[in-house]
Amino acid sequence: MTWSQFYNFRSYLRTSLWIIPFIAIPSALIAIRIFRRVDVWLGWTFLDLTTPGAQTMLQGIATATLSFLVFTFGSLLVAIQVASAQLTPRIIATTLLRNPVVKNTVGIFIFTFLFALSAQDRIETRVPQLIIFFAAVLGVACFASFLFLIDYASRLLRPISILAHVANDGLAVVQSVYPEPSHGPDSTVHLQAPKLGTPERIVRHKAKSEIVLAVNVALLVAEAEGINGVIEFVPQVGDFVALGEPLFNLYGGARNLSEESLRSAVAFGSERTMEQDPTFAFRIVIDIALKALSPAINDPTTAVLAIDQLQRMLRLAGSRHLRTDEIMDRSGRLRLIFRTPNWEDFVHLAFSEIRACGSNNLQIVRRLRAMIDNLIQTLPKHRHPALRQQEALLDRDIEDRFKYPEDIALARVADTQGLGGHSGKVKRSSRVKS
Repeated sequence: MTWSQFYNFRSYLRTSLWIIPFIAIPSALIAIRIFRRVDVWLGWTFLDLTTPGAQTMLQGIATATLSFLVFTFGSLLVAIQVASAQLTPRIIATTLLRNPVVKNTVGIFIFTFLFALSAQDRIETRVPQLIIFFAAVLGVACFASFLFLIDYASRLLRPISILAHVANDGLAVVQSVYPEPSHGPDSTVHLQAPKLGTPERIVRHKAKSEIVLAVNVALLVAEAEGINGVIEFVPQVGDFVALGEPLFNLYGGARNLSEESLRSAVAFGSERTMEQDPTFAFRIVIDIALKALSPAINDPTTAVLAIDQLQRMLRLAGSRHLRTDEIMDRSGRLRLIFRTPNWEDFVHLAFSEIRACGSNNLQIVRRLRAMIDNLIQTLPKHRHPALRQQEALLDRDIEDRFKYPEDIALARVADTQGLGGHSGKVKRSSRVKS
């Protein structure tokens, strides 16, 4: 199995809801056999249940767990539809289907249901007290799990929970893609990087048109180092690559590498994931904010909550060394060109669309200004120019969208709550000239 195949297989397992419930089926059948032998060996009579009482209990447990299963899957389908319609469809695979609580709860229901059904076999002559006791414990666990799942799902589907979950994943991806802290302006060209010129060989994409999900950077660097060449990965993680488009540009000794080994280092899929895509978490949060700002939903407070999470992610991105396009080997020689977003890319992504759609809303413009002020205060100076540019664009949008001088003055005040928090006095530079 190649690296790309293993990556896709692992991603499929993580996003599949049926894996744990399917494992629960043979586990329940094996467990009932083990408990039968242990019950005969112990000869336990603790519960002292009769045959009719044991059968009634097992039937009740099986009926309850089956009802729990039907209700859980029915509610999950409704929750997915509502969440995708009001928030964004991109949270289905990234948040809902990967949630371990839902998977494990369904697994408990399946295990208990099959255990209770199997326990009713061979119960006419003798009541296996240990099996009945364990089935009763499982039944209580199912009731507790069902009640917990209802409470958990209601909390999970709140916008703030979804936004915080996506932002936490985004923070982890930014730290993994940009492991070095920022010590100054990001360098776009390494001092020892030679001028590559025209590629000596181009490897094109031959599979079906898909999106780049992840790249095995360490493998490509090792391949280039072993043959004394340079590999350029043409697309960026998250890009759509059509059939026949350039995938690799090869320089020097890398022109002799096999296409199979190069393609095996790239994982493709139908939808972006957050494993190596630092901007995808930004994209999900921004999509939620844009949908909240749409006339159909008109929920600017949810957009303010989204900006809160964007501020978290932007602060971390601004504190990292973002330009890792040129990856060197241990001796300092250029081996791989692997493009990643820079600071300006993150800033444009975080501000532009929300500002364009929400600049006529007092909550949004005040919260955006508060985010700009916070990032300027907490990030180093070489991150400030891009933020100042967004502040100037925000001022121009405010002048175009608001009619009255009082509203313009109010819109130019930073407020971390959007509208209603303590905003202090209007800055002298923000006052409107009469």
